[in-house]
Amino acid sequence: MDSNLLFLWGTPRSMSTAFLRMMLERGDHEVYHEPFSSIVVQGRTVVGEHTATNHDQLIELLEERAADRPVFVKETTEYDYLTTGGDRIPHVGRHTFIIRDPRLVIPSHFAMNPGMVCDEIGYGHQLEIARRVREVTGVRPYVVEAEDLLTDARDAVERYCRHARIPFLESSLSWHPGNQPVWSRTEKWHRDAARSSRFTHSERTYEYTVDNNRFLYDCYWHHRPHYHVLRKWARALVPV
Repeated sequence: MDSNLLFLWGTPRSMSTAFLRMMLERGDHEVYHEPFSSIVVQGRTVVGEHTATNHDQLIELLEERAADRPVFVKETTEYDYLTTGGDRIPHVGRHTFIIRDPRLVIPSHFAMNPGMVCDEIGYGHQLEIARRVREVTGVRPYVVEAEDLLTDARDAVERYCRHARIPFLESSLSWHPGNQPVWSRTEKWHRDAARSSRFTHSERTYEYTVDNNRFLYDCYWHHRPHYHVLRKWARALVPV
């Protein structure tokens, strides 16, 4: 697997864009924001000077870019990429995952997308990718908890970098607020990330939650088992 190609897979609203913002601040990776979902939504995505119109083309282009430079790809898991042309995904690059408590993720997603279907929350798709990566590599993939980024960002990022075999750069833990061109397609989803200057708690509250809305409650109990599998993996990786 290409050691220069690093993936981060997260459900929507999992702080994955804040993590991407940190990777942008490093300045040592070519960064791609949700290229697989761009193909699902727009039918295409741009990688370097080329355009991919399916997942297999995208994987090939990412491998080419990673041949002579470090590449970081952040992707959300509201869609099933593995069975729609992305079956090679687990076989290329290094795969890491970010999780966040679904009690926080689901109301946030619903507020942005009240027409969502339950599968779009994404924990099922995320876990399937993680399991396939483990089958291919024989190693349990690295899982970072978003909550750890809020309690001790330095420690969480340093551990991530150690696993990913990239230098830890303390300067990347803070940045100037502002929108970034790399996420322009989905800019409305990233207002918190655009306003941020570090990993910080959101003060946002939501009218509908898993406690007062039956649809969100059912979604929570559907996705909770997938989340807890990945959380056990994350806890197993934290030194005692």
